[in-house]
Amino acid sequence: MFRIVSLFVLLMVGMSSFAQQKVTFSGVVRDAGSGETLIGALVALEKTELATSTNNYGFYSLSTQPGTYRAIVSYVGYESKVVELALTASKRMDIELRAVDNLLDEVVVSAKKRDGNVTNAQMGAMNFTMEEVKNIPVVFGEKDLLKTIQLLPGVQSGGEGSSNFYVRGGGGDQNLILLDEATVYNASHLMGFFSTFNSDAIKDVQLYKGGIPAHFGGRVSSVLDIAMLDGNKKKFTAEGGVGLIASRLKVEGPLVKDKSSFMLSGRRTYADMFLKLSKDPDVNKSKLYFYDLNAKVNYKFDEKNTLYLSGYFGKDDLGYSDLFSFDWGNATATVRWNHILNDRLFSNTTFIYSDFAYNVMVNSDNSDFKIASKIRNWNVKQDFSFYSSPTSTLRFGVQGLQQSIHPARIKAGEGSTVNDLDVGSRQGVEVAGYVSHEWKPSDRLSMIYGLRATDFMVMGPGSFYEFDGDGEPISEQYYGSKIVKHYFQLEPRFSASFLLNKKSSIKASFNRMAQNLHQLTNTTSSLPTDQYVVSSLNIKPQIANQVALGYFRNFKNNDYEFSVEAYYKAMDNQIDFKNGADLQANKFFEGDLLFGIGRAYGAEWYLRKNTGRFTGWISYTLSKSERKFDGINDGNWFRARQDRVHDISVVGIYELSKKWTLGATFVFNTGNAVTFPSGKYEMDGKTMFYYTERNGYRMPNYHRLDLSATYEPNKENKRFKSSWSFGVYNAYNRKNAYIIDFRENESNKNITEAYRVALFGAIPSVTWNFKF
Repeated sequence: MFRIVSLFVLLMVGMSSFAQQKVTFSGVVRDAGSGETLIGALVALEKTELATSTNNYGFYSLSTQPGTYRAIVSYVGYESKVVELALTASKRMDIELRAVDNLLDEVVVSAKKRDGNVTNAQMGAMNFTMEEVKNIPVVFGEKDLLKTIQLLPGVQSGGEGSSNFYVRGGGGDQNLILLDEATVYNASHLMGFFSTFNSDAIKDVQLYKGGIPAHFGGRVSSVLDIAMLDGNKKKFTAEGGVGLIASRLKVEGPLVKDKSSFMLSGRRTYADMFLKLSKDPDVNKSKLYFYDLNAKVNYKFDEKNTLYLSGYFGKDDLGYSDLFSFDWGNATATVRWNHILNDRLFSNTTFIYSDFAYNVMVNSDNSDFKIASKIRNWNVKQDFSFYSSPTSTLRFGVQGLQQSIHPARIKAGEGSTVNDLDVGSRQGVEVAGYVSHEWKPSDRLSMIYGLRATDFMVMGPGSFYEFDGDGEPISEQYYGSKIVKHYFQLEPRFSASFLLNKKSSIKASFNRMAQNLHQLTNTTSSLPTDQYVVSSLNIKPQIANQVALGYFRNFKNNDYEFSVEAYYKAMDNQIDFKNGADLQANKFFEGDLLFGIGRAYGAEWYLRKNTGRFTGWISYTLSKSERKFDGINDGNWFRARQDRVHDISVVGIYELSKKWTLGATFVFNTGNAVTFPSGKYEMDGKTMFYYTERNGYRMPNYHRLDLSATYEPNKENKRFKSSWSFGVYNAYNRKNAYIIDFRENESNKNITEAYRVALFGAIPSVTWNFKF
């Protein structure tokens, strides 16, 4: 390790010495109307090949030989700006871009650089903003970024109306979801029908499916990196919306003009208010709602130092009278300090807290008890970006994370037949370091390569168990507050692009990922009661190795984009359960777990139209996802629950006039793999079902059409704007199967029949949105 650090320091010194022969043009790019930093804005020197993009905090740095230049700064949806430069020495310049009024709506997913999908070395990544998703029809009419990413190639929905998603054959728990760098554990409201992310509070979203950068770690399938709005530094504004099921409001403005600002956004459903109208006393006292709150404050001390404080809190509360209640929620807090050490070296220091908890209360006859569960995360990060030249950027940093999980604590009421139980908490500490180099050695070749090293330490205090082949505990060992076991991993990352010509390229990527947090679930929808565990003596870190190869091509001056990517992912230390496993409130649950391997492979086609009155895309994914466990299916490969052969999404947005915009979405996918009974038998007068192959059957194919229309009567009014959004989810009333169950035929008990439970038919929606 000492030799690696020494070599790294020598490399930095060498780059600095070389860079001293040049001058540097650097600064921050912001929105002229609000002062928001712009992520991915393009800064290019005219008549040269020199160009760069702003980072996640709006910072750019471009080095060149001394001379006179014209810099062109551009960003999708904004007027380009030309800056005259006489560079005799390094120069700092912050740049503001003005949004284009009445701009035709762009397609939902848009690269910041028109040909970036061809030229960028990054592979398997997509970026979009909330403004770009406003015309996509979704259930209940609420803008929802998690429902939007499910329309992208390689991303599958978790089921009807669910915000849970799967990426390239991985599990739902294998996606790292970050909100201002804080982990969000359960990203669902109302059992998945809404996501936890209020779109009004979101600035930018980046999804990584492959070629994942080295500064991300902790999950083996994907990273969804979400940035909240900083707040308007120029003026006070407010916007919101009133819908059939939920309303929302956002306010933002300067605390000190051009120096400090705030953003506060809230949302709440009000189905519970209608319950109060019931004359039934049990219904009248019932609860059915969720709310969430996003807040952010920032302060710019000087040209080199900015402090950000942001947080999120959301809660769901369901209950029936005094007999049952169930609440769950996430909380996050992020303190971030951006510091520009010099014109080439950028620093970001972050302190993060996040947690997720749920509580269940049952008060029925002699079964009076409460269940509580909690997961907590403390995280500190130090990241650096070194812009050594326009063709070379070095990123490096360290991270420390403390994870604490209390799976379940049962507290029984007086006289209850339920016993008290406390499943002991588990602790884990992870330290990581990474280095990544983005390099363009020639006009045609670009690459990003790096290495991440992690050491996960299983921590006491607590009792650890050893199990026999039947899953029965045979020994117990108590450890105090010390390290019980180390899991050390090296995670190389690589992504490269080779230009065939100005319009097309070939890309390749490889990444190895490790995951020490595991979610135990046996459904395709992520439920709040799903249990989380950290790696232990019995549970090893999940490992995934993914390779991908793709062809990218643009047409008609970048108006059309086409890509096809093929991938193969091998997964080790996957987790499943024995038949009849009891995972809830069971301190010996590790004995009911099985460990095996997985594989996922497929191809993704993507065709998109970027400009004009009609925009949209078509995506098609052909894929396979399988698992192999010694204790399941006789040790043979079987389908994963999220395995789907075909997945198609068609999205279209048409600007009918200056006031009307129409949207439509059609989706089709093969049904999820599922385990159905293969036979039945009778025992003690009861009919029992007999199961053979795990996930050997499929749900029926799924398809639906969603329609939307947005009317903006006062689009020209710059002080007050409003719009009406109308939509129909599942327009042709397709009864897609949510559950397939089995029952005896009423007229002949020897016949077992399957019946379908559909969750949604056609659902109309209307929302009034306003902004001033």
